[in-house]
Amino acid sequence: MEYFVLQSSLRRVYLSTGVELDVCVLGNPDNPAIIFLHGFPESHRTWRHQLVTLSRHYYCIAPDQRGYRGSSKPAQVDAYSADKLTADVFALADALDVVNFIVAGHDWGGAIAWSVALNGQPGGLKRQWAGRVTRAMIANAPHPHIYQKILFNDPSQRAAAQYIRLFRSAESDALVAQGGLLALLEQALNWQRPEVMESDEYDELLAGWTDRAAATGMLNWYRASNMVVPAVGEEAAEPEWLKADFPKLTIPTLLIWAMDDKALAPSNIEGIGALVPDIQIERVYGCGHFVTWEKPDAVIAAMEKFLT
Repeated sequence: MEYFVLQSSLRRVYLSTGVELDVCVLGNPDNPAIIFLHGFPESHRTWRHQLVTLSRHYYCIAPDQRGYRGSSKPAQVDAYSADKLTADVFALADALDVVNFIVAGHDWGGAIAWSVALNGQPGGLKRQWAGRVTRAMIANAPHPHIYQKILFNDPSQRAAAQYIRLFRSAESDALVAQGGLLALLEQALNWQRPEVMESDEYDELLAGWTDRAAATGMLNWYRASNMVVPAVGEEAAEPEWLKADFPKLTIPTLLIWAMDDKALAPSNIEGIGALVPDIQIERVYGCGHFVTWEKPDAVIAAMEKFLT
């Protein structure tokens, strides 16, 4: 059912940031708004189960973010920096006449959700956005300060993140040119068809990977990031921004964490309360990285409880 409901709910939205996004919009615009952000290498459909369920009581907005599928794909790497991706979210809210909203994100979408929340909370980093974000719901996306820290002091996390170095290299472009994004994922992540994904959804996912420009756009998210990923065994200096005090996120925040994520170690949630005082952590066991559709009922239950 979700497949057809989401297909019929897509619209093209033109943003003041200069990009156009394909956006799934479900629910009554008079209800509280939730903006759902997907991660790599997916689309808005990673939230398919949550969108259909939560749209009964919320105005649900889920874009294909810049660089993905049919949305705009700027060629320059710096077009994918976190500040521009964050600005897209607020511009999307503006385009749909949404003032205040809840932000939800998974994977890279979660990384941007952290930024959106930090900028948009009351007293946030950006004056023009401050006070617009009321809550945050994040699934398997590490807090930026913690993630950067443990890339230096947690050998297991550093080893698990080495695929990022490949994604940033010219070698990845050669693999994509030759065999598309799937060829790169097979080499970097030993990608195999997920057993729990519906066949029509997997076909939809593969279709989104055939566009070489989209593949490059997805990889540019990694290339534009200021996250330092040292090689295994490398003696590297921590970036200067890591040494400064990091602003706290004070709005109510839900962190859903699948404990069997091979890319993100459980150490990413250790000590997070010092940076996010009003946080609720929902651990999901027996589940890998793509928790939104691997364990959709657990995610929906956690979100509904948090939003009540």
